[in-house]
Amino acid sequence: MDFLIDRDVFLKALSNANGIIEKKTTFPILSNILIEAKDNKIKITATDLDIIYFEEILPQEIKKEGSTTTSASVLYDILRKLKSNVKVELTLQGINKLKLTSENSKFNLLCLPPDNFPLSDEDIKQKTIEIASNKLLKLLNKTKISISNDETRHYLNGIYLHKVKSENKSFLCGVATDSHRLSSSSLEIEPDIDIESIILPRKTIFQLISLLEQNANTIKMSNNKSKIKFEIDKSVLISKVIDGRFPDYTKVIPKGNEKILQIRLEEFKNSIDRVTTVSVDRKEGLRMNISKNAVQLSVNNPSSGEGIENISAKFNSEDLSISFNSRYLTDIASQIENENIVINLRDPGSPVLINDFSDKNTFHVVMPMKI
Repeated sequence: MDFLIDRDVFLKALSNANGIIEKKTTFPILSNILIEAKDNKIKITATDLDIIYFEEILPQEIKKEGSTTTSASVLYDILRKLKSNVKVELTLQGINKLKLTSENSKFNLLCLPPDNFPLSDEDIKQKTIEIASNKLLKLLNKTKISISNDETRHYLNGIYLHKVKSENKSFLCGVATDSHRLSSSSLEIEPDIDIESIILPRKTIFQLISLLEQNANTIKMSNNKSKIKFEIDKSVLISKVIDGRFPDYTKVIPKGNEKILQIRLEEFKNSIDRVTTVSVDRKEGLRMNISKNAVQLSVNNPSSGEGIENISAKFNSEDLSISFNSRYLTDIASQIENENIVINLRDPGSPVLINDFSDKNTFHVVMPMKI
């Protein structure tokens, strides 16, 4: 194997693949990236056995076809430290040495045989659907904030993707919850599209978000009960899904929350940021004393002091006092598109429903806390 390639093109592809590879693994081959030079294309592959990622890039020249595997992190760091837009040549010497040369730099990298690299079947054998990249990116960003980190309930460690129908329309719906908060966002799809309900793992979600942020076109998606496949331009991401049953989240969506609080979004975010300064880990309870035209936000930390701030608001009910984990409100506020945040309440002990007037297909539910 011997080929020439632009450093920036190669580095970008390696950066995408590097997110898949585990830093610590008991199988040395999983720390490597598979490089294949064939048919005037360079194909790179990375896997952690749960996720596999392929990307095809164009070289400047392939002098000799072939394949090998070498350390992904070492190769990435070398390319990162080379000057931009330089030409890089990779030459396989024997079966266990890869020579990399660029201008005045030369490196000899150790290799492992490509035959040992674990590959999986790329064919999901299900109908492919096309989704606008920006719409799927929005869905993932708006729901990822509520993914649970509790490994004992693994079925909450991802986003539940499923098809729902509402008002004679069909939607791809994403839901995440950690049992203290819940986020749901949907995008409209064609009625005849069949989607297997699955739970998309956290690592896959963040890798997919990274890829979608680089792409402004459409993404192809197909899945079965055990795997899901995403095709983005010349990239393919295939992931196992979480084996588990997602709880019936519809039972926790508040109904009859008729006390409506409306606050200017930026003022709300900035005020929370200021009063939580006294909270070292930002997990102290945020108390909201709500009246008809104002909200008093306060945080009390026994070890550092108290922060209090009053902001204007609109409230259609009697005075009410309720407390929340401040980080939950900050996370949700970061995903609101409207200039106002709307909080639907019932009483101090019941979950609240938070809506975004600029996105009717998204909502959040938050449990209050006692302080």
